[in-house]
Amino acid sequence: MPLLELRESGLYCAAGDFYVDPWAPVSRAVITHAHKEHAVAGCSAYLTAISGEALLRDLIGADLSVQPVPYGETLTLGSARVSLHPAGHILGSAQVRIEDQGEVWVVSGDYKLDPDPTCAPFEPVRCHTFLTEATFGLPIFRWPENTIEAINGWWRSNQEAGKTSLLFVHEAGMAQRLLAQIDAANGPIHAYDAVERITTIYRRQGVAMPPALALAEPERTLILAALSQHGSPWARSFSNASTAMVSGWMRIRGPRRRRSLDRGFVLSDHADWPALLRAIDQTGAERVYVTHGFRAPLVHWLQEHGKDAAAWSAPFEEAEA
Repeated sequence: MPLLELRESGLYCAAGDFYVDPWAPVSRAVITHAHKEHAVAGCSAYLTAISGEALLRDLIGADLSVQPVPYGETLTLGSARVSLHPAGHILGSAQVRIEDQGEVWVVSGDYKLDPDPTCAPFEPVRCHTFLTEATFGLPIFRWPENTIEAINGWWRSNQEAGKTSLLFVHEAGMAQRLLAQIDAANGPIHAYDAVERITTIYRRQGVAMPPALALAEPERTLILAALSQHGSPWARSFSNASTAMVSGWMRIRGPRRRRSLDRGFVLSDHADWPALLRAIDQTGAERVYVTHGFRAPLVHWLQEHGKDAAAWSAPFEEAEA
């Protein structure tokens, strides 16, 4: 019997009697990270990485029954030995290692291999079976190395033109990554309320970022806005603004054109195509199950290169990130 199986409520481990990132309320949930596609409300008990606990409570509720554990610490659940390992996606993101009777499976959750000063870097975990995401599982998705410099240049150009720089980002993860890497010497930075709330959680855990200031000089200010605010009355209230978005989806023209953005910056908290292949190879896994995103192309590539690979479906796809 496999260590994990797909059930109506999600990915279930019978040996430990728990679910990983269930999509319906269950008795015990092991959560890879606090994005809404991976953490459902209503579970009786949650297990997550210590550094992700505050984000999980912010997402679902302060009164959760949460067991926070350090990366690498092994717990025994039923007959299964379970440990969490850094995924490099956002603060507190984790891969779930499950071992029973000498068989080791790893559920990646979402991950990236690129450096990020706001979270622990991805840690390859050796296993027999690896469950990988494929949000950007096509060869076209390759992240450039100069995106931060490009954002800085766009911001400076807008200042020279007397325009507000309105930048739409995922409020949990990408916004904080940009804050930690952007050149704050360019001018004032303002964060939309939802962005600032998450940023405060990061700061409380010691992540260094420049302060977000009140919006006093719009024509000099970089405004970090939540993706959900694109097209909102709040966003439209900036009459002289240059608009941009940071996302892996900006690698293709359609999303930028549909949103009528002035600029699209290519950067993601998910692995691009080369990083997906590299991460899978580093696990040494004999079997690979692919979920979330472009499953079929990645499965096909893996099979052509000698891997035992198959797609596992989920009732959602990743949000823009």
